[in-house]
Amino acid sequence: MTTIHAQVPDPLAKQVEELAAQEKVSVDQIVSIALAYQVSAWRTRDTVATRAERGSWEKFDVVMAKVRDIPPLPGDEK
Repeated sequence: MTTIHAQVPDPLAKQVEELAAQEKVSVDQIVSIALAYQVSAWRTRDTVATRAERGSWEKFDVVMAKVRDIPPLPGDEK
C-alpha cells in the first residue's frame, strides 16, 4: 500500500475526522473511499465524453425515424 501525504484545509480535515468517528472507521478509510469515488467519477466522465464523440446526430435521426408514431401505452403518458 502507498502512503500519500496531502495538505487539506483545516475545516475539511475536521469534517473528515467527525465523519470517521460517526461511522466508527479510520480517517484513512474515509479518505480512501472518497478518493476512490472521485477517481471513478472522473473516469466515468471521460468514458462518456469519449463515447459521445463517436456519436452522430444524423445516425440518431435515422434510428428515431424508425420509431412508430403511436400513442404511449396507458400509464406511460408522462
